[in-house]
Amino acid sequence: MALTVNSRYLSLSCAAIAVILATQPAVTGQSAAQTAAPTAAAPRRVAVHAGRLIDGVSSTAREKVTILIEGERITGVEAGFTRPAGAEVVDLSTATVLPGLIDAHTHITGEGTGNALVKSVTETATDEAIHSTIYAKRTLDAGFTAIRNVGAGGGSDISLKKAINEGLVPGPRIWTARTSLSITGGHGDTGGLRPELGHESTWENGIVDSPEAAAKAVRYQHKYGADLIKFTATGGVLSIGDSGDAMQFSEPEMKSIVDTAHLLGMKVAAHAHGKRGIDAAIRAGVDSIEHGTYLDDESIALFKQHGTYLVPTVLAGKTVEAMAKIPGHLHPSVQPKAAKIGPLMQAMAGRAYKGGVKMAFGTDSGVSNHGENAREFAYLVDAGVPPMEAILMATRNAADLLGASDRIGSIQAGRFADVIAVAGDPLKDITELQRVTFVMKGGQIVKSQTAARSTSSGTK
Repeated sequence: MALTVNSRYLSLSCAAIAVILATQPAVTGQSAAQTAAPTAAAPRRVAVHAGRLIDGVSSTAREKVTILIEGERITGVEAGFTRPAGAEVVDLSTATVLPGLIDAHTHITGEGTGNALVKSVTETATDEAIHSTIYAKRTLDAGFTAIRNVGAGGGSDISLKKAINEGLVPGPRIWTARTSLSITGGHGDTGGLRPELGHESTWENGIVDSPEAAAKAVRYQHKYGADLIKFTATGGVLSIGDSGDAMQFSEPEMKSIVDTAHLLGMKVAAHAHGKRGIDAAIRAGVDSIEHGTYLDDESIALFKQHGTYLVPTVLAGKTVEAMAKIPGHLHPSVQPKAAKIGPLMQAMAGRAYKGGVKMAFGTDSGVSNHGENAREFAYLVDAGVPPMEAILMATRNAADLLGASDRIGSIQAGRFADVIAVAGDPLKDITELQRVTFVMKGGQIVKSQTAARSTSSGTK
């Protein structure tokens, strides 16, 4: 269709524009400069003097180094205590400095299990989102600058992630699975409650019972902001209506979940205690097994064959073991599972490490208290994991599992300036990591108990 223009209106419009231009003052060089957009401020430059550096790359610590930071990124690491011109100095010359720690298995929107049934029918996703702001601050102050959150109701952790990213509340970087996927009556469903108190069992709520529904559920979680997918390959400890170790999803359902997620560029975590579910999930191609309580030599061989990570969550096992000894604290169907499975998890972690399984650090915090994540390190070391390897599980390995090694998990040029410090040497006493004294996230100091700072390059 041809476009026609009314020549009379065009002439009037041109005349009007000419009048407007004629009445404006001429733009001089000075006025043009005055109206130009302001020049962006130069990024803040910081030099962190580290007395001892565990960098998340090497298996040995370095002494007396300087970490150079511009804005939110690390630009380099230099030997000795240097003072670049114009840089602010952060003096950690008597401390051990590490990359911000990563917890690859949290539930940041909840905490505690003694009144879990009451919470399940009284608290909403909005309640959880508000509570999570407190838990996120505790986690960050404990030195965990990144977490992988593997299940939260109603997308509450998505809201928390947005609030943190927008600078509204303090907290770690979050990779979230949003709603965990479960079979009807499985570990992620509301089994054991009166039917009218549970939610509808649909793929939109993460409840799937076929390969087709599994694929739809994965796409739905992706649509609403999930970074990864988590599903419950076996029963769980704290769910009241299922076995703790029985396999739940069929192998075709697991394969559908994994294939669909991988097509969308998402990794997959499988909650699994029982051997049959562990092995089937690994064969289906999951990126990590969470817990892994009943793995055996055949399972270890599968882990190594497929390059699958294990996230052992020993702290969760220790926590539920202690809870099982408190009369009435856990539901009657949960107590025997907690008493049986909990004590097995630390020895399992030791066997897996000795067997050469790739392991990433995770706590299942939410079962335990948020902010106490670093207790996991001592349990790993007691199980036979060397202190440096335990630290690398929470830095290099966890970053690799998240697919974020180019951004977090090490003190290297180009990574986010996520830096923590402890007063002592965690290679001699791993519990030092339970007493983090300094936390920097993205170049901004969020906690400092020992750091002395200067604003010029000529003083210390």
